[in-house]
Amino acid sequence: MSESSLQVPKRGATLRLLVEDKIREAISSGVLRPGQRLVERELCEMTGVGRTSIREALRQLEAEGLITCNPHKGPSVNKISLEETRQLYAVRGLLESFSGQEFALVGTDAQIRRLEEAAAVFEFRAQQYWQYPDRDLDSLRAARDALIEAKTQFYVCLMEGSNNIFIVQMLTTLHNRITLLRATSMTQPGRLQHSVKEIKEIVTAIKSRDGVKAAEACRAHIELSARVAINYLESVEQEDTAMSD
Repeated sequence: MSESSLQVPKRGATLRLLVEDKIREAISSGVLRPGQRLVERELCEMTGVGRTSIREALRQLEAEGLITCNPHKGPSVNKISLEETRQLYAVRGLLESFSGQEFALVGTDAQIRRLEEAAAVFEFRAQQYWQYPDRDLDSLRAARDALIEAKTQFYVCLMEGSNNIFIVQMLTTLHNRITLLRATSMTQPGRLQHSVKEIKEIVTAIKSRDGVKAAEACRAHIELSARVAINYLESVEQEDTAMSD
């Protein structure tokens, strides 16, 4: 994702939501990095909208935990700590396994078809990403953005298939926080191939209307994702400690 793609079409009442989405995408794709200060003037230039829309969007993203507002330094992209990561994935595992279970039991045939389609798109994007490692930086970034979007859409289908509005609300909040990690954890060596396999197992269990297996498949997927994310953050912390010694 490049800064030029942050430009937002101005459409009245939906403007604030569009700005939120653009900044959220920039955070998840790494255009806006953890710890980076968010200067209103720069965001206005990047998105092509006014300060009021930027401020409203930043308030919403602060409520989601994606940014932090320091009284003396202003807003910045939030950094997610190792302990927060452990807690996030622990809660996500509980909620997502329940979501998968409920989907298998009460999801409609149409919702299952949408889940299958989302899984197929994710596999296609994964193949695009890992088969062409020697691309230029812009092409690699575009492939990564498409991969993240495909994974996000799969989770949206998984949540909606539970037909439980509270599961959707809670998991959406957690997923918004985890976007701070997804771009790095999902593309760690070997992780993507395993992720595709785990997604297929979730879909198979849900199609079979097996709530127990669906819950187990979702839980296993989150536990493995958590392990990769935690290992990554531990390595970053070790590097930071070594540099400061």
